Amino acid sequence: MSNVPRVDRLYHLLPAIYQIRDAEQGYPLQALLRVINEQADLVEDNIAQLYENFFIETAQDWAVPYVADLVGYRPVEGAGNAGDGHTPAGRALNRVLVPRREVANSLRYRRRKGTLSLLTQLAHDIAGWPAQAVEFYRLLGWHQNINHLHRERARTVDLRQLDRAATLNGPFDTLAHTVEVRRPRSHRQPGRYNIPSVGVFLWRLKAYGLSQVPPCCLERAEARYSFSFLGQDTPLFNRPGPCREEGVLPGELQMPVPISRLAFSQHPERYYGAGKSLALWAEGWLGADGKTPVPLQHIVAADLSDWRYTVPHGKVAIDPELGRFAFPRRQPPKQGVRVSYHYGFSTDMGGGEYGRTLYEPSPRLDADGVPQALVRYTVDSRAQNVPADRRYATLGAALARWRADAPDDAVIELLDSNVYAEPLNISVASAQRLQIRAANRARPALRLLDYNTDRPDPLLVTLAPGAQFTLDGLLIAGRPLRIEGAAPDEIGNREAQPCPALPRCDGKVVIRHCTLVPGWGMDCNCEPDEPEEPSLVLVNVRAAVSITRSIVGAVQISEDEVHTDPIPVSISDSIVDATGADGVAIGTDDDAVAHALLTLRNSTVFGIVNVHAVVLAENTLFTSCVNVARRQLGCMRFCYVPPRCRTPRRYHCQPDGVVAAARERKLDPTVEAALIALESVRVVPRFTAVRYGKPGYAQLAEHCAEEICRGAEDESEMGAFHDLYQPQREANLRARLDEYTPADYEVGMFFVT
Repeated sequence: MSNVPRVDRLYHLLPAIYQIRDAEQGYPLQALLRVINEQADLVEDNIAQLYENFFIETAQDWAVPYVADLVGYRPVEGAGNAGDGHTPAGRALNRVLVPRREVANSLRYRRRKGTLSLLTQLAHDIAGWPAQAVEFYRLLGWHQNINHLHRERARTVDLRQLDRAATLNGPFDTLAHTVEVRRPRSHRQPGRYNIPSVGVFLWRLKAYGLSQVPPCCLERAEARYSFSFLGQDTPLFNRPGPCREEGVLPGELQMPVPISRLAFSQHPERYYGAGKSLALWAEGWLGADGKTPVPLQHIVAADLSDWRYTVPHGKVAIDPELGRFAFPRRQPPKQGVRVSYHYGFSTDMGGGEYGRTLYEPSPRLDADGVPQALVRYTVDSRAQNVPADRRYATLGAALARWRADAPDDAVIELLDSNVYAEPLNISVASAQRLQIRAANRARPALRLLDYNTDRPDPLLVTLAPGAQFTLDGLLIAGRPLRIEGAAPDEIGNREAQPCPALPRCDGKVVIRHCTLVPGWGMDCNCEPDEPEEPSLVLVNVRAAVSITRSIVGAVQISEDEVHTDPIPVSISDSIVDATGADGVAIGTDDDAVAHALLTLRNSTVFGIVNVHAVVLAENTLFTSCVNVARRQLGCMRFCYVPPRCRTPRRYHCQPDGVVAAARERKLDPTVEAALIALESVRVVPRFTAVRYGKPGYAQLAEHCAEEICRGAEDESEMGAFHDLYQPQREANLRARLDEYTPADYEVGMFFVT
């Protein structure tokens, strides 16, 4: 019975004579028992899951609060209300409000109450943030008894010990300080160094890795490189090591921290090498084979901020703070160079080597009801030949084979994180579905160059009515992605069909986990190369456009406003960056309103928005003005919109909320006007960085107004990082730190990143 399909378990329990007679009559009894067996399986699975729900490790999400109640766990009221368990967003919120890991370790926490290592573990289990707990009384300067010296105590500053001075006021500080009377939880200016003060330092940025990718060789000198192929200066982050045993505080190597020049020069073996924070391959340089990194004895740390450092012969100078490296001028590499490194960012967004869900196209049925096969093509830059399994070395070769085969459904998957520099023109016929995607945990990049002198060189995609095109997991730089609509008879390999008088949006364009570099590129300071140019251009596209968990530059939409209806454009969990407050983030090329129905959820928009209508905007930050042609259509809720914008009706938006609160106070008109002006300025969103390429890009600043940090519908933050639920994590952690901190002690939270 072990080899019997589950759906036929009841059928195979029948005597053989009944099975023989059932086969003679076309298996009607088997069909009946399959229906009965399906219901029996549901009951059996339900009973099995009820047993699994008794254990916190295997319980379903809805059962976790009930298991928590059995061990005396109480949710934090200040973290917010529970979400709707029937929606994915509500379930994600509930997992943050009642962390499964915290419930599992509640009894262990109570046994370890009052220990310093417990505070660090609480931050990891409750908020998911790496943390370091510090008892500030150990860093106070005081006169010791010479008969009973404490050599591990903090000492005064010794300028000859640069490694100690570099840790000043940080989580790994070892210097002595004078007493500070401010409390660590002061809402004005928190203090640190006092006897009852304890600090928990938190890292909110993650370290994302890139493996064996080509760097950027600066054209003015062949021996100078930037780790990022875009050429910007980016600090290299440490790859967090494994956690130590319970009860031991983690060290700097266990944290996603930027690597300093001093730390790299003193202990390069901690950071450099295969499988570590950074590595470098240079085939043919000093006899290197290209399969193993450049040996550690050839690596030196240097300050390359002005490129004046003279690299010694036979060495490679690396500046981890700027993400630069250089070879000797008279000893440059003759062949390819590859690097592996880690950079900092807030969440899984845009192109990156992180785990993500790969969505397969749903199979379509032919005339006989048989599912049609999905044709797959793989691209690997390391492939030398073209074997029979549709594996190619370039994306252009895979597209040529796809055009020749002309399948209905196809997926072209790029397996590595190489940079592909080739001209690409794609034409998708009616009813065709094409998906170009990166493999899981890969980040291929398309670098579009100036190939033609007499015409532009974008990534051109031509869509016939009813066609579907998907980009997933790619990074595109150098030129825009241009998607144009076409009649069916303009594309070969398909029978022409009459185009309706008013084309419908029955096609689909999906951009998921992609980065369309704002401004096409950037210099070393992350300033855009072409700040006024769009990164996505839509021309006469009769398709619904969806952008999800992506970083895109300006979106330019050109549609026939006379003969066609507006196209639907949906943007969620993404960043749209026009590279400037006066740039048009979503609009047209002539300052008119884009002929589109815009839907925005959990996004951040840097720039002006000019559209036909906003159907829905929720939990979104607009840093510049929003102008719509049809105000009577749509709604904006829980958003920040600058004053004096032409928008649809607004609900619980800012600064409307603080303006209404000021008017309710019934003050003198002059005082009221001044208060409204101050409150409007106070709630303006503030960011850690507004340039793509910086680690804190689009992250809300620590001192951003609470109306923005907790202004979303579910009391999370507005903007692209809404789904991180950082306010709920912070409230949960603050409550638990107070619960498990000894009496007469006060604990404060300090965000390092």
